[in-house]
Amino acid sequence: MSVDVTTDQTFEKDTANGVTLTDFWATWCGPCKMQSPAIEQLSEEIGDKVTFNKMDIDENPETPSQFGIMSIPTLMIKKDGEVVETLVGFHPKEQVQQTLEQYID
Repeated sequence: MSVDVTTDQTFEKDTANGVTLTDFWATWCGPCKMQSPAIEQLSEEIGDKVTFNKMDIDENPETPSQFGIMSIPTLMIKKDGEVVETLVGFHPKEQVQQTLEQYID
């Protein structure tokens, strides 16, 4: 499995079904670069249960604005299209995985 790129145009469709994690990031953000490998590893390990997306906030300003995202990285977890959790700042892989497991049936 891999981490897919989502955009303002595709975000709602990309996060409508099941458990999804969207990594809001930017190319200039140091902590975002630290967060990426954890997300990539989780997509390999539990990508059959969770859909992983990432969104460059500079290229897609509408969605972060709509959800009030002020800091990056922000990891938004949705279940069946509803936001169930938002993690702001860098989080270790284990913590992200534990948070996701609460929402996996």
